[in-house]
Amino acid sequence: MSFVADKQTTDDLNLLGKYKPNSIYGLFSKVRTPGGERLLDAMFQQPLTDPVAINRRSSLFRYFQEKELVFPFQPAAFRLAEEYLSGGVAPGLVRSGFSVMRKKAMGIFLRDEQFMVLSAGMQAAIEMLRQLSGLIALIDGEKNPWKQELESVSLVLADTRLEWVRQHEGEPVTTLQLIRYDHLLRHTLRQEMQLVLNAVYEIDVYIAVSATAQESKLDYAMAFPHTRSVLQADALWHPALDKAVANPVHLNSAGNVLFLTGANMAGKSTFMKSLGIAVYLAHMGFPVAARGMQFSVRDGLYSSINVSDNLNMGYSHFYAEVLRVKKAAEEVSSGRNMVVIFDELFKGTNVKDAYDATLSVTASFSRYHNCIFVISTHIIEVGEALASYHNLQFAYMPTVMSGNIPVYPYTLKQGITSDRHGMMIVMNEGILEMIKGN
Repeated sequence: MSFVADKQTTDDLNLLGKYKPNSIYGLFSKVRTPGGERLLDAMFQQPLTDPVAINRRSSLFRYFQEKELVFPFQPAAFRLAEEYLSGGVAPGLVRSGFSVMRKKAMGIFLRDEQFMVLSAGMQAAIEMLRQLSGLIALIDGEKNPWKQELESVSLVLADTRLEWVRQHEGEPVTTLQLIRYDHLLRHTLRQEMQLVLNAVYEIDVYIAVSATAQESKLDYAMAFPHTRSVLQADALWHPALDKAVANPVHLNSAGNVLFLTGANMAGKSTFMKSLGIAVYLAHMGFPVAARGMQFSVRDGLYSSINVSDNLNMGYSHFYAEVLRVKKAAEEVSSGRNMVVIFDELFKGTNVKDAYDATLSVTASFSRYHNCIFVISTHIIEVGEALASYHNLQFAYMPTVMSGNIPVYPYTLKQGITSDRHGMMIVMNEGILEMIKGN
């Protein structure tokens, strides 16, 4: 079963998009090869739901991080080798030789560049194979979680038919050698060369992602089967913020609903996004902005943070919110093990309806102990009405007053806040004086 996260969720958390400012994908997008980028894309599009597979991938990134390997291939040279090895060649040696000789003749008499491109591609492929042999020697080790793939690549590189590659000192090959080796690489060993390229793509991703983990001081989460029903971290922060404040989170089946209150700008949305990002990356087996994170695999992640109206469909902001809640209800009631994040439920309607709807929806969702819910609101009275629900945890982001100026420490506290500073912020901005002055 694939991990569920719709476009609204990935947009809320700014997960995807290579060129989107501060996107999580952009944080890890330091791969050097087109194949590595395709593999990175696939990993972001398809989080895992098998704890064994998740933990194995995490161990791979951790291993490569400990090795501190440097990707040895220059992008332009590797792309030349990749294009050469991916190209077709005539099945028979004679036909292949005739094709090479034809390209050479066209180069001499018509200044055609096909022969030059062919020769340069082979030279690049030879150098790539030599560099890969050196890199493989550095990766080898007793505790290498990439051992099976490593052995497959090593068998290809040790093939006696590639002895000439190991002996090659960079001198140009003759035309006859080019004919023979071209047919060998692109026909006889075509599948083996594709295996080699795939291995380079994987190495590219492992080195790039582990380098990001090292640079950004990220850590790795431990995945457990869904039956354990846990989502916890000793410290959790937003990976795209330079001076992010870390907060703990401890959720399980006995306390699976986190009810969050706090003033505007206190940090509620950032905390919720941090949690959602960590859940998504953890299911990818990627490094997370958390310490001591453990989680039970989930079927999906669902958020409602930046919901807007839909003019094309004729939906108001409030109706769009209602539809998001309905969609989450469908996922949860179907039996899926979900992580659901609601930021400021029903803020598009009046306070009385928002109070009633938030109270009813939170109480109803809390019955599903197999899911994790994080729900924030400005309406602190809802939290007081939910105090008798034993599986709810109440937390808030405090506001500390420095005179008439609110200061936000962004630290999560237990309980329900009584902070009400909205009018004070309006007064501090001098809005009323401005209006009266006109």
